[in-house]
Amino acid sequence: MPDIGNGQPVIFGEVLFDIFPDGSRVLGGAPFNVAWHLQAFGCDPLFVSRIGEDALGEQVSAAMRQWGMQITGLQVDPVHPTGEVRVSIENGEPAYDIVANQAYDYINSADLPAIESVSLSYHGTLALRNHQSASALDALLQSGHAPVFLDINLRPPWWNREAAKRLLERATWLKLNEHELAELLESDIDVKAGAAALIEQYGLSLLIVTRGKQGASMYSDSGKILNVAPEGVSKVVDTVGAGDAFTSVCLLGLMQAWDMQKILQRAQQFASAVVGVRGATIVDRGFYEPFISEWQK
Repeated sequence: MPDIGNGQPVIFGEVLFDIFPDGSRVLGGAPFNVAWHLQAFGCDPLFVSRIGEDALGEQVSAAMRQWGMQITGLQVDPVHPTGEVRVSIENGEPAYDIVANQAYDYINSADLPAIESVSLSYHGTLALRNHQSASALDALLQSGHAPVFLDINLRPPWWNREAAKRLLERATWLKLNEHELAELLESDIDVKAGAAALIEQYGLSLLIVTRGKQGASMYSDSGKILNVAPEGVSKVVDTVGAGDAFTSVCLLGLMQAWDMQKILQRAQQFASAVVGVRGATIVDRGFYEPFISEWQK
């Protein structure tokens, strides 16, 4: 495992609202969800994103303040609106229109906050679809020199293979699902062989493959392989954000130097609990307390 300093985690990427057919709005975005959970776990993350100078943007900053999150990395855009994803129901299944030219597409490197010390950096891929935000991430990573956790999310048409390869080349840890693994390799090679191929090709320290109802697998550069199955869930209320919950505990474990087995088991434990509540951002701090208490033992 790479050496992780005692600085703060930096979380870069989109914050947005899912807009449903009935007009309801749910605050989210994978990086935002991850930062939200890390704040609840006491990690004091710096979330770097951009919101519009609008009512939805005000809701984002208000929610962050109320949760105790730093807002020094939250830029305000006078031209582009706060991010939206329009959700529709087609044949009983949700479909997503990820709206283009949103504020998070225009994160400005000139407006990045000064950061004294970074323990690790996290980012996904959606917010990098625009060159301005991609350039801001480049500047951020060059200034921090911290290990990078890459959470691949291959959403057509918002990704391309060459850009994904560049991101992989500077990643320390990688998380993706089994379909994205096959997509990156352009092959139906089995998961174990595919994980080994990516680790070798890009010099990754750790690769995590999520497999939905089958759980998740973790592969290390030393050849160690671990698997975990989902815990029994009495009632699934909402699976939105379960993957981000999983990721947040992986980051927590990396910063606290847990072994691979603990990281995987605890990440799955937390994700299994999150699907039992509505929404990806949980505003009840009591929800987190049993995990914090148990994991300190």
